[in-house]
Amino acid sequence: MLRIPNKNHALCLSISFSPASPMAATMLSLSSPLPPSSHPPCSSPPPPPPRALLEIQRSRIIACLRTSEGQLALEASRAALRGGVSVVEIVMSTPGVLEVIKELVDEHPSSVIGVGTVLDAADARKAINVGAKFLMNPCTVMDILFDVQDDEVLYIPGVMTPTEVLSAYKSGARIVKVYPVSILGGHKYISALKKPFPHIPMVASQGIAMDSIGRYIQEGASAVVLSDAIFEKEAMRQRNFDEIQRLARLASFQGLGAGKHQGQDLKLKKEFEHSSWRELLQS
Repeated sequence: MLRIPNKNHALCLSISFSPASPMAATMLSLSSPLPPSSHPPCSSPPPPPPRALLEIQRSRIIACLRTSEGQLALEASRAALRGGVSVVEIVMSTPGVLEVIKELVDEHPSSVIGVGTVLDAADARKAINVGAKFLMNPCTVMDILFDVQDDEVLYIPGVMTPTEVLSAYKSGARIVKVYPVSILGGHKYISALKKPFPHIPMVASQGIAMDSIGRYIQEGASAVVLSDAIFEKEAMRQRNFDEIQRLARLASFQGLGAGKHQGQDLKLKKEFEHSSWRELLQS
């Protein structure tokens, strides 16, 4: 006889033998009543973070390209990748953007290529189908956020206020884009947002100059979006891809350096607190 447990019992099993058996009648009964609230939920472990998120947090730089020519977008992106940038975003309004994304993905499989300003789920799915590894927006599009949660694709919704930050995060966003950051107060605004939300990764975007990368990272940004700082307007106009490559190399070094310095901040602070002024001056 097998007795099925009720909902308040973790296990209830009865086994009985016939009295005619050579063995004496035997019963095994295991019962462990538990309150309903104590039952552990049946849930699968969270999926690993997308590769795009890991690379963004490692490199600290997202090179964002907006242009009215598809071929120019392709050549400028190649120049940035040659310069050492590993994460490139091309906005959805770029002519032939899907073909450009596919070609870059095929040419640079170890890099992270994404699409920006994707405002509806249909366009998001098209970008994913050609190999985009992340999607980024100036706003939060819930249809996209919910649609890509089970994919290996990273969605970075745009936020501006504390309410938007928390809403996007609780809806499943792994990282958010603070936009337009320079108008909102620049790195000081990032610092202010990180105080109530230290656990929410943030990308700073809009109007960020090369020489302010380190400050944004120090104030808590996981990465920064660079547009004109890499794809400088005159260099784009003249198709000066060597200059774009040079700027990309500089940005890459700045990003990696800022990340290393941020990791050393706590160590340096502890060394300072445990050292005398004499020891500091002699070092």
